[in-house]
Amino acid sequence: MSNKYLTDLFSLKGKVAVVIGGTGELCGQMAEGLAGAGAEVILVGRSEEKAKKRLAAIEKLGGKGTFIAADVTTKSSLEKLLVDAVEASGKVDILVNGAGVNSPTPFFEISEEEYDKIMTTNLKAVFLACQVFGKYFVDRGEPASIINVGSMSGVIPISRVFTYSVTKAGVHNLSKNLAREWAEKQVRVNTLVPGFFPAEQNKKVLTPDRVESIMGHTPMNRFGRAEELVGATVLLASEKAGSFITGEELIVDGGFASMTI
Repeated sequence: MSNKYLTDLFSLKGKVAVVIGGTGELCGQMAEGLAGAGAEVILVGRSEEKAKKRLAAIEKLGGKGTFIAADVTTKSSLEKLLVDAVEASGKVDILVNGAGVNSPTPFFEISEEEYDKIMTTNLKAVFLACQVFGKYFVDRGEPASIINVGSMSGVIPISRVFTYSVTKAGVHNLSKNLAREWAEKQVRVNTLVPGFFPAEQNKKVLTPDRVESIMGHTPMNRFGRAEELVGATVLLASEKAGSFITGEELIVDGGFASMTI
């Protein structure tokens, strides 16, 4: 099997990817992977400082990237983001929805403010981004890919992350619904489902007893590394390799989902 065959199969050359949450640890690594496969990447987040470091890594790979600051929790800001992205790069072909927040607050102590913040960031923002970019993709009439970042807590019940779990279950359901709606429009919608990957949003949850529990339920007996999400990301984004993949939950978890007793 030649390198050219694999390059052609997974190449994202000529594609433009908007990565919401791209200044974070996991989606930032995913953005690097998309750039490494040939895509022009637009990082979306709040921190220009974090974006600069990620853009430097992308440039080191020989890729091209830019940063657009945006509050993705309102439709008007997402509409502006789309306009700015198209203005900067000419088009958008791939959307990654990866902004997220979490909290370990016990159920009876979760305030309405905390609940609303997590729901807004993790679910409403994804819903609105799919509305805005999905309409652009459908109207454009060319192959496109939406990758919504889910969670194992959206697949099976996981303790201590109550509101987060609700949002991720919603993301999984939304992705399947939109995959069905847009399948004939050449717009694929999938959920990338990480297992346990240490990142900014879950550091408060990873107490020593929690880590012990996770390791006991993960056959590979370790946390995932951010770069281990790249292969799945490129597969779902690829117009060729992922052409018949839509409505799926692609789990990358070191065997966590296969563990019962």
